[in-house]
Amino acid sequence: MEAHNVLAKHGFNVSSYGTGSAVRLPGPAIDKPNIYPFGTPYDDIFNELLRKDQRLYTQNGLLQMLDRNRRIKRAPERFQETREVFDAIITCEERCFDAACEDLVNRDTNLNIPVHIVNVEIKDNHAEAAVGGKHILELAAKLQQSRDRDDDIERILQEFQAQTGRSVLHTIAYY
Repeated sequence: MEAHNVLAKHGFNVSSYGTGSAVRLPGPAIDKPNIYPFGTPYDDIFNELLRKDQRLYTQNGLLQMLDRNRRIKRAPERFQETREVFDAIITCEERCFDAACEDLVNRDTNLNIPVHIVNVEIKDNHAEAAVGGKHILELAAKLQQSRDRDDDIERILQEFQAQTGRSVLHTIAYY
């Protein structure tokens, strides 16, 4: 969501999604996550965790993250449930990249519209998300500025990797 926040603030038309079967947030122990169905409003999640253990969820930054998220959009959404068509999809974890690729391959559509799927690996913590959001903004700007994204993408990604040191995966899928 940090990348969504940064991109939106810079005028990009952006959507953000999860790819798992549910929203999983840290709980009081590693084996006790807080699990919510997609579509559960961020306000509801925030208020429930506030009631459960305000100190714990303030200390681990979860309440701060949820507060930011609820200012960006109403609720978490699942990628596999959207029928929106994108010209580029940027994921932040390889497992999300794999899930997006698998979903697009298995969709029953014949629009023959290409979509570039790029994974920029970002560790799931606040500091990495802030830096990663800025890096994704740089990448999105370069993709947007390209006159021929299909021809330019490999060069753009190579330059991006060299400048940021981030691992990148890329593929093309079709709607």
